[in-house]
Amino acid sequence: MDVFHNLLYGFGIALKPWNLISCFFGVLIGTLVGVLPGIGPVGAMSILLPITFGISPVSGIIMLAGIYYGAMYGGSTTSILVNIPGEAASVVTCLDGYQMAIKGRAGPALGISAFGSFIAGTLSLIGLMVMTNILANVALLFGPAEYFSLMCLGLSLVTYLTQGSLIKGLIMAGIGLFLSQIGQDVVTGQARFSFGLMGLIDGVGLVPLVMGLFGISEVFLNLEKIGKKREVLKTTFRELFPSREDWRRSIKPIGRGTLIGFFLGILPGGGAVISSFVSYATEKRLSKYSEEFGKGAIEGVAAPESANNAASSSGFIPLFSLGIPANVIMALLLGALMIHGVRPGPLLLSEHPEIFWGTVASMYVGNVMLLVLNLPLITLWVQVLKVPYRTLFPLIILFCLIGAYSIGTNVFDLYVMFFFGVIGYFLRKFNYEPAPLVLAFVLGPLLEKNLRQALILSDGNISVFLTRPLSAASLFISCLLILSAILPFIQKKRGEIITDED
Repeated sequence: MDVFHNLLYGFGIALKPWNLISCFFGVLIGTLVGVLPGIGPVGAMSILLPITFGISPVSGIIMLAGIYYGAMYGGSTTSILVNIPGEAASVVTCLDGYQMAIKGRAGPALGISAFGSFIAGTLSLIGLMVMTNILANVALLFGPAEYFSLMCLGLSLVTYLTQGSLIKGLIMAGIGLFLSQIGQDVVTGQARFSFGLMGLIDGVGLVPLVMGLFGISEVFLNLEKIGKKREVLKTTFRELFPSREDWRRSIKPIGRGTLIGFFLGILPGGGAVISSFVSYATEKRLSKYSEEFGKGAIEGVAAPESANNAASSSGFIPLFSLGIPANVIMALLLGALMIHGVRPGPLLLSEHPEIFWGTVASMYVGNVMLLVLNLPLITLWVQVLKVPYRTLFPLIILFCLIGAYSIGTNVFDLYVMFFFGVIGYFLRKFNYEPAPLVLAFVLGPLLEKNLRQALILSDGNISVFLTRPLSAASLFISCLLILSAILPFIQKKRGEIITDED
């Protein structure tokens, strides 16, 4: 009963006029930020952080939180319509969402994305209330060895993201790991693989890389077809909503995506990006329609969109309970709380219950606002497909330029974006998937940091990864996943050799 009393207390705070206005502007800005490719919640929150200094801590955190989960909603729009991820967590949505749009099913893709996000966001908030202390204690059991093994488990899932050759997928993962090592050494601070370029001292930015691989390369590919007649989507408002068959195929992926996103969102380094990749890989393995993945499977939209929204809510657990940010966005919220004189951690619920319960209640309100805002606008977003590509591609390039430049205000990032745009163009021409590269790029720094920390703490004893139960279990599962992917490949090659000999 205490949970319900506290939630009612939180709604009393969240429904105050100023807090309600803060929530509305937060989710509205978040949706716009998600729709605009590249800017992302980090950039928007960084820009708007000073505004929160002039309002109460509760209103400030409510608005910043609204920007975060609002961007998770909006990020799917451009991923589905023009194959450009609005933010990093929407990369996976491009794989099937854009293919659905090409087939004239942009409406159901956007609809299941909105409904899945709403369901996942609501369920994860229930988990946030009920399991905050329990799950925060579980997260405490993870040390560097466990995190390294968890990252290995994530990398092993790369093999499940490949639609074609396993070798090509592993090559892409290897390139992603190499790119993640460019910049300063995490221990010594010495520059490595920078090739004498000052712009690479801080490493390759995720936003320029993603914008190049997915945005600019898509422009190059479509410019080849600019003389051809482009299919225009014709649909009624009724057809924009998912059908009964769409719901039948999506309901379980939404549930599994919610669970995956919720638990991975708690772990530092997990977050929305990894959650969306893992949920997509899981559905590809479990689905009866696995051959449709990458060609317009609705499960490939429902699962990752549910996962990234669930992760955006569960990321608040370690922040509020332990004072530990699970990702860079939570780090910004941590900074905002500290500037307001609020100390996140175990005493937050007793010293500042209005912040915790007010923020949680505002997320319920914000999720309803997002559903009301997004569904009526589906018809507006679908009209983007009717715009001639000769008009659309300059706007796409403009959005990519804004997104790549706005994060670090560095012209070098624009060169990086166009470089990876060319690379992405040739990768697609030769059927190399960019998704495994992006996943390995995201996991690479976490993998290296935890590997080196674990070895330093164990005096270089590599057995630390096998003697700790959670670490050993993760590595064991990783080996099973890799073997399950390699063995069919080996058997196929063996069959081809035997056939040739005959």
